[in-house]
Amino acid sequence: MKVRLGFVAMTLRLENCSPSKTITLKNLEKISGYEHRIGRLTAIAKENLENTLRILRANQYDRIQVYRFTSKLIPLCTHPQFRTWNYCEVLSRELKAVGDFVKEHKMRVSMHPDHFTLLNSPNPDVLQASILDLEYHTNVLEAMGLDTDTKIVLHVGGKYNQRVEALERFKSQFLHLPERIKSRITVENDDRSFTAAEVLKLCKDIKAPMVFDLHHHQVLHQGEDVSDLWPEICATWENTGLPPKVHLSSPRDDQNPRYHADFIDADAAVDFLNIIRPFDKDIDFMIEAKQKDMALIRLSQDLKARGFTMNGLAEFIL
Repeated sequence: MKVRLGFVAMTLRLENCSPSKTITLKNLEKISGYEHRIGRLTAIAKENLENTLRILRANQYDRIQVYRFTSKLIPLCTHPQFRTWNYCEVLSRELKAVGDFVKEHKMRVSMHPDHFTLLNSPNPDVLQASILDLEYHTNVLEAMGLDTDTKIVLHVGGKYNQRVEALERFKSQFLHLPERIKSRITVENDDRSFTAAEVLKLCKDIKAPMVFDLHHHQVLHQGEDVSDLWPEICATWENTGLPPKVHLSSPRDDQNPRYHADFIDADAAVDFLNIIRPFDKDIDFMIEAKQKDMALIRLSQDLKARGFTMNGLAEFIL
């Protein structure tokens, strides 16, 4: 059973290497002329993509194979003022360079739209904006030359005081998405609205893989046992050829159990590994911690101290 560790977007190992630089619309509007504004956005996006490639090169050096792109690679491209901007064509060289590196080194990458992307919203304007955001993510991954193994992670969304209807609305609106978007989506349990059991049932219904968030499950559940859920979660990944993915984070403290800590509680991670070990399924952990790649390094060191044999920084056999 192979276990790999990955991290989200930002790096603390490299200086001046943000892949998420942006500009506010207010500041952009201080630049006169549409073409000059597009030029500024293009320059920021190029820097973000170049920094993404720097991060991937550092990951390859450290043998970190799992990584999540920031959703902020190309700023403001879904804003109504810039809908005619053909960003994938303008940035084709930089996007292709990132995708080529991912493919050459067989990395597993993904994206995770922000919380305002709500596929189950009853508000038509929010739904339309959400679909445009999913189209942006898909455009970027396609321009990188990455196939549908490169997934987009979504939460179900809000309950809107109608729990059952909200789940059904997600299902309906998911099924109406273009295939190029739908084929990339995975769904994650959250810590406020929908439990792992509810999301698992939804994923079975829509035939989408489920990303299991351990921390969210610890915060929001109805007494379900992870050992009961895990085989069925794994089954949602069977047709993808990919290992199941788990989001791994730790609560900041008892007063703020939903907020992510700087680092990962290694004992809690080991407890989870001991639960799933009998199922003998490869797994990828996406570390969601405030200290980003440094949290991955700390967890790797902590696991090694607990007797795990690490293959580099980010892989071990259980």
